[in-house]
Amino acid sequence: MGDMSSEEITVVHLMRHGEVHNPDGVLYGRRPGYHLSDLGRKMADRVAEHLAERDITHVVASPLERAQETAVPIAGVRGLDLATDERLIEAANVFEGKTFGVGDGALKKPGNWKYLTNPFRPSWGEPYIEQVVRMMAALGAARDAARGHEAVAVSHQLPIWIVRSFAERRRLWHDPRKRQCTLASLTSFTFHGDKIVSVGYSEPARDLVPSHLLAGAKPAKGKSKAFGA
Repeated sequence: MGDMSSEEITVVHLMRHGEVHNPDGVLYGRRPGYHLSDLGRKMADRVAEHLAERDITHVVASPLERAQETAVPIAGVRGLDLATDERLIEAANVFEGKTFGVGDGALKKPGNWKYLTNPFRPSWGEPYIEQVVRMMAALGAARDAARGHEAVAVSHQLPIWIVRSFAERRRLWHDPRKRQCTLASLTSFTFHGDKIVSVGYSEPARDLVPSHLLAGAKPAKGKSKAFGA
């Protein structure tokens, strides 16, 4: 008899966390202490309701507070323990803790320009290929934990977009404004055995997301952005 696991269909939903309370517009990256806003908690609850009847058998999240808080209601509605995977963490960025406001932002300071020399790597943060390696490993671990069922892995916008781009064989460097990875969205990887056979995208909490933060939207003047998301 053949290996039955090679015939199994498993789905891993990479979820971006909900909105974060960040009134100062800081690029928070991997910094601790940034929690979901009230709206972000509503987004998490909405996705938990959306997934309540799905065959979710494993829920895992980045160690950062905003990801953990997003995952809690999903694990709760399915009666599961929440696991943590360091590989799902946000991309490292030299601009963490800085603001990007008009006139006083980090990009106005010549001392920071040295970090902006290579958008293909990128020179200001964790190399894209390193993000691919760790995110593919995290996807594989979630798949293995939910063989024949479904898993939810809560992560962050850039790592999710980079691993999706890799799976869909697109170049990794890109225009950040064009990432299709809205707050509380699901980027769903379907595996046949160990092989990714399709990638889907959905926004169960779309009606709760401010219009200027929807995938592909241009930030409205004076509106906060999802820094370090």
